[in-house]
Amino acid sequence: MPAIRPLSDQLINQIAAGEVVERPAAALKELLENSLDAQAAHVEVLLSGGGCKRLQVSDDGFGMEREDLPLAVARHATSKIEAPRDLEAIATLGFRGEALASMAAVSRFSLVSRARGAAHAWQLDVEGGTVGAIEPAALAAGTTITLDDLYFNTPARRKFLRTEATEWAHCEETFRRIALAYPEVAFLLRHNGREIFRWPGATRESRVQQVLGEEFTKNARFVDTAAADLRLTGYVAPPTAGTTLPKDVAYFFVNGRFVRDRVVLHALREAFRDVLHGEHKPAYALWLTLDARGVDVNVHPQKTEVRFRDSQAIHRFVRQSVERALALPVGEQAVTGDTQRPGFEENRVAEKPEDRASEPRSFVHYTPSQATFSLPVREPMTYEGLGPSPFYGRLFGTKPSAVDEDAFSPPTPQPIESTEATDVPPLGFAIAQLHGIYILAQNHAGLVLVDMHAAHERIVYERMKEAAAMQPLSSQPLLIPVSMAATTLEMATVEAHAETLAMLGFELNAVGPTTLAIRCLPAMLRDADAVALVRAVLRDLHDWGDTQEVDARRNELLATMACHGAVRAHHVLTIPEMNALLRNMERAERGGQCNHGRPTWYQFTLDALDGLFMRGK
Repeated sequence: MPAIRPLSDQLINQIAAGEVVERPAAALKELLENSLDAQAAHVEVLLSGGGCKRLQVSDDGFGMEREDLPLAVARHATSKIEAPRDLEAIATLGFRGEALASMAAVSRFSLVSRARGAAHAWQLDVEGGTVGAIEPAALAAGTTITLDDLYFNTPARRKFLRTEATEWAHCEETFRRIALAYPEVAFLLRHNGREIFRWPGATRESRVQQVLGEEFTKNARFVDTAAADLRLTGYVAPPTAGTTLPKDVAYFFVNGRFVRDRVVLHALREAFRDVLHGEHKPAYALWLTLDARGVDVNVHPQKTEVRFRDSQAIHRFVRQSVERALALPVGEQAVTGDTQRPGFEENRVAEKPEDRASEPRSFVHYTPSQATFSLPVREPMTYEGLGPSPFYGRLFGTKPSAVDEDAFSPPTPQPIESTEATDVPPLGFAIAQLHGIYILAQNHAGLVLVDMHAAHERIVYERMKEAAAMQPLSSQPLLIPVSMAATTLEMATVEAHAETLAMLGFELNAVGPTTLAIRCLPAMLRDADAVALVRAVLRDLHDWGDTQEVDARRNELLATMACHGAVRAHHVLTIPEMNALLRNMERAERGGQCNHGRPTWYQFTLDALDGLFMRGK
């Protein structure tokens, strides 16, 4: 057996490079984070060959003194932490002091830096880990780091790099993430001599539009919630906007650092569970800020994963914040643009959930036998207490008082002037029914097209959920208790969350060191697979501190009942009934999509309709 011997510094750095500098995009990330830690206001990135031939990052940060240059390329040398206690509250993006050393070991590396107030700059070149002499250099301010021929001296590693197009795509995505995280910083990106992006320092709203595009900002809903030392801000897009958005808009930042965290991802999936259709993915750009002592960022070589001190509190906070944004009723949104979703500036979620608690709400008392909800037809011809709407008088040339509330047979339409926005609710007033399937309505923006069955299905579903939530979950004793083999962790979870399980309608008893007896289930889920249901609930309680499993399964039953209770296609509605449906849609949470995540309505603006008919061309 060979003798144990220490590795050389060069070999250590090359091994570390395999973890820290997995590909050019990883090196770009480390260099950009160093620029931001140096408080740069302007950062320029120059790439060639997807970052494999050349990768250069220049900034106007505070720079380095001459004596700091050799230490910058030494392993585990850094100015960002000094003592073990600093690891408990890391406030910088970089802190390990091994990134530059790893890059210098596998590239032709050049470091030029000028400290603020210094007479001139200094340059240090490193080729394949061999450090050269420090020489004077010309640089206006800050630091410029250049990596040429990445992995030139480790061909085994270089062959794992992908095509230039693939490596460039990864670099571009890394650049976007950093630019989103720090909107106040100006960024410039060039590739193969061509300018790709030039983003001046801006507000977060402007940077989101720069990076993610106008379609995302037009469709997104603004989130701004706070609790204790937690704050979540950003934007989530309703699933019905998915076809118009760029692909894979999924950005989550923790204290300015892009992360992929299992706690956060699970919370977001739970928040979107009731509105997401099929295989569609959530679209969001969110920033979570918390005390640096509440998160450990030193758990992954590339720092893309974190560990929260109180992961259950983070999970609840993120899920509830996003759920509220997605549940915002149509009536509380502004209908703008040529899509059905409002712009995010008009669409802010209140910081405190009690802000809407005092609003009048209509509840339907749920009983298992209830299968339908009727449409109230005495209210639809009025809006916000203004009395009978003058809309139909202007549209059909009749006086408002002549409108029949019980039936409506409109006379021949007459030309009318554009309706004032204050006279018309967000989804407008019904004017016709198409093939007994769709409702046509006119609002200030133009034409609203509504799938009446999908819309009524969501209304009924939300009412049933509200009614069910107001009642404690009743238990159904099992005639013969079900025995299940349980792990030690499951046994401990039952003991720790006994009160929560009872509130959910479960009665579980330990009948052995690793055996549970299931004696009661929630009454609405009495026909469910008892063992599978209990395992899922216990898993959620252990991982997240609460569970949506019971709600999800209960909601599946309510959704089925709501589908059967909603008005069917080809059912003829009167104008008052159509308007009642529109008003209920405006008040219903998640009214923009049905129980299966499909859209319930769509807005056609007058400009879009004019374009179809080439008016003015």
